Amino acid sequence: MTDEKNNKIEETDEPIVAVESVEDIIPMPAMVAEEPKVPAAVKSAAPEKGRGGRKSFGFRKGGVRLEQKDDFDQRILDIARVTRVMAGGKRMRFRACVAIGDKKGKIGIGVGKGADVTLAVNKAVNRARKEIIDVPIINDTIPHEVHHKYCAAKILFKPAKKGKGVIAGGVVRVILELAGVKNITSKVLGSGNKISNSRCTIEALKMLKRVENNNNKK
Repeated sequence: MTDEKNNKIEETDEPIVAVESVEDIIPMPAMVAEEPKVPAAVKSAAPEKGRGGRKSFGFRKGGVRLEQKDDFDQRILDIARVTRVMAGGKRMRFRACVAIGDKKGKIGIGVGKGADVTLAVNKAVNRARKEIIDVPIINDTIPHEVHHKYCAAKILFKPAKKGKGVIAGGVVRVILELAGVKNITSKVLGSGNKISNSRCTIEALKMLKRVENNNNKK
């Protein structure tokens, strides 16, 4: 009798419900309120550390701080791998020479070094922006003839008539096109080093003088 009592199943009046998934047993969390929409300009702003360790998203009194874009074109004049002998061996780096100009009379060059090509180019561009010069241009050519020597490089510039074009080669042609000179005759003498020729070109353009129009003067 005792075994029958132990094996007897207790009967209840509650209905049996079939369980299909775990969600029926474990209650789901409450619905989270939707986040307010944030403008795209604020999302794109990267957090920056301010004073006291606080993070700021580039806000100022005028609103979101955006990057300023200019009309300068960039051209790479030379990229070379350079080595430096250290106590533990040789250190390999990259050197880049970049020219920037707006084709309206402004031109600049810069040289930068870095562990990779991208870093070297960025350094060269930043340096070129700090050394921009104004080139006097009259009727798409230079106002007068100029001859300059820088180290072993020698350069001769002569004004040309309209339709003549840019008679130059190598880095000199690139610099003149970025400066906005459309008609000119040039000759490179002496060195074939690209950096020396580019610096000599910039120094020669600095020597150009603006010609005043004296027709109105009596």
